[in-house]
Amino acid sequence: MKFFASQGELERELLFFIASHKRRLGLVSLEAPLISNLSVWGNIALIRQYHEQMPRHQAKTYAEILLRRLGMASIAEKRNPALSSEERFCAMVLRAAMVRDAVLVLDRPFPILAGHPDGRFIKDTLQKLDDLVAEAHIFDYTWEKERYGSGMNAEG
Repeated sequence: MKFFASQGELERELLFFIASHKRRLGLVSLEAPLISNLSVWGNIALIRQYHEQMPRHQAKTYAEILLRRLGMASIAEKRNPALSSEERFCAMVLRAAMVRDAVLVLDRPFPILAGHPDGRFIKDTLQKLDDLVAEAHIFDYTWEKERYGSGMNAEG
């Protein structure tokens, strides 16, 4: 986890990190929202369809398997506006994790997870996908540090 005292400092470091990991980057950020005219499965499958020319039906099946892993199978056909904050976060994480050997970056995740008092949901979600992600990094403000708790290490 990387914590910053100012928005400018966070954004500078985030841009540098993104540039340094461009080929394997999977970004979860309000700055990179789900594509609103695609279903959740479509948003997730798009990465493998585009980068690996995975056939549509195979990419859909894979996205549905991953949604089931997170207990979110029911959202496969939903679009972004119809999602709860937890559903949106999971869809964004799965989309980001579709990059091969993903270096997952969670950019200030609490605004995405409106109403969550701590990082338990984030930790649980990442643990369920640890085989898909090579590294996970959280970029947030220093004043949010306590919300993550002492048992959460998102890097590695």
